Amino acid sequence: MKQSQSTENAEWDAPYVIGVTTMSIYCFPWCKGRPKPENTVRFETRAEAEQAGYRPCKSCCSTLPPGAWEDHKHELKLFVSGPFSFEQNVSYMSRSTNECLFQIKDGNIYKALSIEDETPVVEIRADDEQTITVRFLGDTTPARKWVRAAVARYVRDWLDLDTDLLPFYEMAQTDALLRQAIVSFRGLRTIGIPDLFEALSWGIIGQQINLAFAYTLKRRLVETYGRRIECEGETYWIFPTPQQITGLTVQDMEPLRMTVKKCEYLIHVAGLIAEGKLTKTQLLGAGSAKAAEKTLTQIRGIGPWTAHYVLMRCLRFPSAFPIDDVGLHNAIKHVLSMDRKPMKAEILELSAGWTNWESYATFYLWRFLY
Repeated sequence: MKQSQSTENAEWDAPYVIGVTTMSIYCFPWCKGRPKPENTVRFETRAEAEQAGYRPCKSCCSTLPPGAWEDHKHELKLFVSGPFSFEQNVSYMSRSTNECLFQIKDGNIYKALSIEDETPVVEIRADDEQTITVRFLGDTTPARKWVRAAVARYVRDWLDLDTDLLPFYEMAQTDALLRQAIVSFRGLRTIGIPDLFEALSWGIIGQQINLAFAYTLKRRLVETYGRRIECEGETYWIFPTPQQITGLTVQDMEPLRMTVKKCEYLIHVAGLIAEGKLTKTQLLGAGSAKAAEKTLTQIRGIGPWTAHYVLMRCLRFPSAFPIDDVGLHNAIKHVLSMDRKPMKAEILELSAGWTNWESYATFYLWRFLY
């Protein structure tokens, strides 16, 4: 289902598209990839860009599959194929009461999004197992159709709605580690972090600390440098942009009570993204998870664990596999009732049948920990 939308469907077109000359791709205005201005050319339509030899960017709305949504202005309908359980996904997203970037109330998800110059606040609910409704709250309904399309694309990416899980379940039925997981958590998707800076920041923050403290540090970062939105009596937060962090010093960030190294890493990564030296488009265009991992691990403060976390949660490489993750080891120990953590060689043997499903296998095993 991860196919490019036909240019005949003009309802998804933006007022213009941006061609990236160095990669022969075109992006919609809301794409998070920020190429240098001298490497871009403007096209009035997607058809014009494709006629010039440009292909759709994989990280923006050009990849909305046909039939994936309906636009009812104040509400969007998103359609899901394959096994999907909104309840399972909400259950996973409720694992911390200290989450600051979205809220769970009465089984629904509430979140503020930042798209160009607009900040729509949405309620996400399930009408049935195949249909999700995204409702705009207050007076935040975007007037421009392409902004509503960007909201649809964000939610589809966030909840990984375009992945067909049936092949994964077929493989897992006979797998010693996964056969119980696919029964217990059937319909669970790998909840993503679509924004590259947020994903890298969360990976850096979470290095070598427990999950509860990681959420505390994230909240301090967001509430100190992020943007606050009030809507219908509730407060919502937008994650800080790279531009808001790159100009800071370690001393500026001392009130967060984060280690000096983590502050340095966050400021450095923010600078790379703000300057256009590191983009989601660049990483997705690397051609493979290995190539993207190599690019990431050359950055100070990003080791294999953080790189694979970003490959899983942001870039959506199915073969991403944080094999050294302590949580994965504990989950395997739990599932197999072992009296010790598994050795790396044992994990490699146990995961031999997971080819191109390593990311989902890891995510499902992590679920046993909560």
